[in-house]
Amino acid sequence: MGSSGEGRRAPVAQRSRTVVVSFLGAIVRPMGAWMPIGGTVELLSQIGLDSASVRTAVSRLKANGWIESEARDGVRGYALTEQASATLAAGDEVIWHARQPADLSEGWCVVNFSVPESIRSKRYQLRSHLAHLGFGNVGTAMWIAPARMQPAAENAIAELGLGEYATIFVGDYAGPQDLTALLYASWDLTAIDQSYRDFAAKHEAQAAQVEKQPPEPREAFAMYMSLVDHWRKLPFRDPGLPTELLAKDWSGPAAAALFGRLVSILEKPALAHARTYWEL
Repeated sequence: MGSSGEGRRAPVAQRSRTVVVSFLGAIVRPMGAWMPIGGTVELLSQIGLDSASVRTAVSRLKANGWIESEARDGVRGYALTEQASATLAAGDEVIWHARQPADLSEGWCVVNFSVPESIRSKRYQLRSHLAHLGFGNVGTAMWIAPARMQPAAENAIAELGLGEYATIFVGDYAGPQDLTALLYASWDLTAIDQSYRDFAAKHEAQAAQVEKQPPEPREAFAMYMSLVDHWRKLPFRDPGLPTELLAKDWSGPAAAALFGRLVSILEKPALAHARTYWEL
């Protein structure tokens, strides 16, 4: 009984964390990087999160150094830390503008590492970091991405203190394998493409609806948060490969355009609705 309950709670807790992070980026940061506790709990309850889940997610974000307690005009709340603001700003470049296709002529960044078994946890962390940044796994302990990802790879390696165990190469691809086939084997590009298609299938009718009849602010807030929470995961999975190496019907650009259409309609009323809870 106990383990089953824990299993059911885990997805709820995970959803709470992802929604709250989406809330920080889409609502809190544009509203001055501060949020009132009571208003936040009430707003997030409107999209299906109970107060206990919100408070747990907020506590974990505080413990991880993302937010810190700060009262304003006698109202208890939390402010984003510099760490959170920097992370969200970097994420915005991908989330709001999508990952732009790389220029094939700029070449590739290849990361190779050999981390001792005694610190294998850092090996797993580096793999996770590289995958999150958009690197593909081209072989044993070898990862590849467009050359523009070199600074990100250097930072990931430096943050983990693995400089003496890693090597970075940047240059052109010389073969002999077909490059497109190699890339499709290094990333699950078919799954990434399908995630864009699923996004379009879910939101295309919604876009037509709101373009015809813009929603009221409260409804716009709920729709906007659902939209952002769904979308923000997709561009991070997309390495932004050169267009000429992707399938001709690659669905990323169409999905990004759809996201932009919805944001242009929903963002303003969503923020207006949230602002009323900052003023309580």
